[in-house]
Amino acid sequence: MLCRKVMKKYYSISEVSDMLGVTKETLRRWDKSGKLSAVREPMSNYRVYKKEQLKVFESLANLFEEEETTNEVKAIKEFKSIELFAGAGGMAVGLEQAGLECVALNEVDKWAADTLRTNRPNWNVIEDDIRNVSFSDYKNKVDVITGGFPCQAFSYAGKKLGFKDARGTLFYEFARVVKEVMPPICVGENVRGLLNHDGGKTIEGMISVLNEIGYNVLPPKILKAIFYNVPQKRERLILVGIRKDIPIDLYNYPKPYRKVYNLSDALKKGELYNSDVPDSLGTKYPEKKAEVMKLIPPGGYWRDLPIEMQKEYMGKSFYLGGGKTGMARRISWDEPSLTLTCSPAQKQTERCHPDETRPFKVREYARIQTFPDNWLFKGAISQQYKQIGNAVPVNLAKEVGYSIISFLNKYHKH
Repeated sequence: MLCRKVMKKYYSISEVSDMLGVTKETLRRWDKSGKLSAVREPMSNYRVYKKEQLKVFESLANLFEEEETTNEVKAIKEFKSIELFAGAGGMAVGLEQAGLECVALNEVDKWAADTLRTNRPNWNVIEDDIRNVSFSDYKNKVDVITGGFPCQAFSYAGKKLGFKDARGTLFYEFARVVKEVMPPICVGENVRGLLNHDGGKTIEGMISVLNEIGYNVLPPKILKAIFYNVPQKRERLILVGIRKDIPIDLYNYPKPYRKVYNLSDALKKGELYNSDVPDSLGTKYPEKKAEVMKLIPPGGYWRDLPIEMQKEYMGKSFYLGGGKTGMARRISWDEPSLTLTCSPAQKQTERCHPDETRPFKVREYARIQTFPDNWLFKGAISQQYKQIGNAVPVNLAKEVGYSIISFLNKYHKH
C-alpha cells in the first residue's frame, strides 16, 4: 500500500468514538466535564474535535506521524498456514494476499466448502466435522494455525480451566489441533462479545487452555475493521498464542491506518476497486416494508418516520430502551456500512441501499467485506448472504497476515 499524506484537521464525534472505542454518550460526558471539549467546525458548524486535541491519547499516536505507515511486509521464506472453521474464505484469502500459503482448510458447511473449492481448486479443503479430523501429519511442518472458532461457554471445575475441561466445545478442537501441530504461532478470531462473555471467564479459560498446551497468549485485542481498509464498522477479537520457546514480544498487532473508507469507496470505482460493483442477485423487500423504507433518507433510520408509522413498524420495540439504530436503517454513501449480518433485511439490523429502496445485493455485500469481485459464492442466495455475513473482512485478514509474517520473519532471524 502506498503511503498517504493526510491533511485532516478535524474529526467528527462519530469518528473519534470509533477511534477511541468509546460511545458517543461518553464523548458527550467528556465534553460537558471539560475532559475533551468539542469545537465548531468553521465551514459546517458541526461539533468536531481538532486533531491537536487528540494528542493526549497514546492509541492515536499514528495520527501525528508525517506519513501513513504500512503493515505490508515480504516473507523471507515460504510460510504455511492451516485454517480451521474456514467459512467462505475471508481469512484465507486475506492471508493469501499477505503472502501465506494455505496447506489445509477445514469447514463443515457444505456450501461454504463448495465456495472454497470453486475458487481455489488447488486448496486442500477438508469438508468434515473438525472432531473427525486429525492434523498430526502436519506436526512441525506448519507456521501458523488460524480459526474463527464459535464462542461457547465452558463448565468450570475448580479455579483454573484445563485442556480436558474444554472438551465438547469447538475451542477445545482449535486447541487440540494446535497441540497436534505445534506451530510457532496460532491466531483465533471471534466476535467482540467474547471478551466479556460470562464476566470474562470464557476468554480466561481459553487463555489457560493455550497456556497448558505450550503457548503464551498476548492480551486479546479488538480490531476495528474501518481502520484496516474495510468500509464497514465491524469489530473482531483477535487472540494470539506464541509457542513458549519463542519470545512473545516478537509479535505486534497490525497498526491501524488513518484513512477510513465509506460505502461509496466499496461500491464505486476508486482506491479500493477499479470498477463499479458488478450487478448481482439480491433479496427484495415485501411491498409493505418497501413503502416504509422509501421514507427513510440516506443515513436515516426509524426515527425519521412519522410517529404513528414508527409505532406501527416498531411494534413492542418502540417502547423498549436503547437506540435501536439498526431498525429501518438506510446507509449513506459517505459513511462506512454498519456491520453486515447473515441477512441484509433482518428487522433489527436493516442494511438498505442509499438510493434504491432494497437491501444490498450479493456482490455489494461481498464488496463491503472486501472480497475480490471474482470470488464466487455457492448455494442459494440466502446461503451466499450467510457466508459473506459470517466472514472475516478480507482486507482486515490481510493486515493480520502481515503481522503474522512480520513475526515469523523475526523468529527465523532470531
